[in-house]
Amino acid sequence: MSRRRARTAKAGGCSLWHGGVTMGFALDSKTWAAEQFTTCNLGDKRRTNRIVKMAEQIADNPSGSFCEQMETWGDLKAAYRLFDQKQVSFEAVARPHWEQTKQVDSGRYLLLDDTTEMDFGRHRKIAGLSKIGNGSGRGFLLHNALMVNANSQEIVGVASQTVHYRKPKPKKENAAQRMKRERESRVWGDVIDAVGQPPEDVQFVHVCDRGGDDFEVFCHLVKQQSDWVIRASSLHRKILNTDGEQVSLSQYLATLPLAGTYELALRSREDQPARTATLEVRFGKLRVPVPRHTSAYVKSSGLSSIEMWVVQVCEVDPPEGVEPISWVLYTSLPVVVFADAWQIIGYYEMRWLVEEFHKALKTGCRVQKRGLRKAERLEPMVALMSVVAVRLLQLKSVARSDPDRPAKKIVPRLWLQMLKAARKNLRRVHDLTIGEFYRELAKLGGFLGRKCDGEPGWITIWRGWEKLNTLVRGAELALRLKIELEKCG
Repeated sequence: MSRRRARTAKAGGCSLWHGGVTMGFALDSKTWAAEQFTTCNLGDKRRTNRIVKMAEQIADNPSGSFCEQMETWGDLKAAYRLFDQKQVSFEAVARPHWEQTKQVDSGRYLLLDDTTEMDFGRHRKIAGLSKIGNGSGRGFLLHNALMVNANSQEIVGVASQTVHYRKPKPKKENAAQRMKRERESRVWGDVIDAVGQPPEDVQFVHVCDRGGDDFEVFCHLVKQQSDWVIRASSLHRKILNTDGEQVSLSQYLATLPLAGTYELALRSREDQPARTATLEVRFGKLRVPVPRHTSAYVKSSGLSSIEMWVVQVCEVDPPEGVEPISWVLYTSLPVVVFADAWQIIGYYEMRWLVEEFHKALKTGCRVQKRGLRKAERLEPMVALMSVVAVRLLQLKSVARSDPDRPAKKIVPRLWLQMLKAARKNLRRVHDLTIGEFYRELAKLGGFLGRKCDGEPGWITIWRGWEKLNTLVRGAELALRLKIELEKCG
């Protein structure tokens, strides 16, 4: 069987509606801030009111500094005081968003799990940070579970997160000793447990890169009654084939018959031109046995082996000098026919969305440039910015799920009027579709909109959003001033 798929066709999407219900995205920043942070338990209602106001101000200008975002000197001082309170922790700020994200009614949802480094620079004097990267950077690790609707590709939000400070590994440590201490890989299981079991009529599928290929991670997923698609980190791992024989994963893969092929259109990168890759697909059933050295958690699970399927994707005849595509994916979802394998591959291809989330957090919100001097202050700031980053990511894909829906059914009239005022060649804004609205918004942010330009990125969309939001706020202030002048006679 042969199929063709463009990578861009699998890009993630988000909508303002899902079954008629708004899903954590509001055009108005004030409404959005209230929805996301009103239920924060920060030990004092005044702190909750403050973080709601901060969120609104940051949402209006996410890439700006705190000085640029806060409206007054009093607001700026209040923001720094807020982050200095012990009750204003990472979890206290982010938990309302996590819980809101997980309140889904039915369907299958992907949890895109991944870790990113929050590097605040080695030359800045910030207390409480640890070494990251090759040891030259200082910061902490942020592990995220970004929830995406598997069918509509709607970005729902972040279902859970955790912060981890890297510790030096003991010298001359053997495998048995390593299992007895707290390891960095535990963040995968911690976040899976924090996401928890799916609600009734809901299916969670955790999608992980090679960092999630750990028997302990599989145990956490089984305990939480969740499914998975995880890329294999090693082909040397011992597995049990369908006859119960213990062989290496590479030996087992060599016995699998060809199930089908497909073509994948790859976009150009700095070191490689755009190309179309031909990929062969194989799949089979296996069991992963418990490793020789395990943690106390694995021992308490009582699992001696876990049944799953494996899907192999290999590129055929890659161009000279180009590393061929090669994926080996473990999954708990049944893979009986080629269409099942095709779906598993599609789920893994959506992992790039969590990388886009990290980009929105670091570039769109400039989270690593914030001028806070203690790690315990940086943590709640990162939690706040993570929710803002979800909003940024949704701006890019909000028109994908239903681009032909009339914009006037979603976008407030004043926003459309201000867009017309800013875009001189735009004559009839009330006939715009939601897809056209966001394209015009991107043009306001510098997108040229030529045939060769493709779809606008979230950065140009956000620049246009900032400009339009400024115009809307100005119009609202002008209207308020007019009303006050009329009252004064």
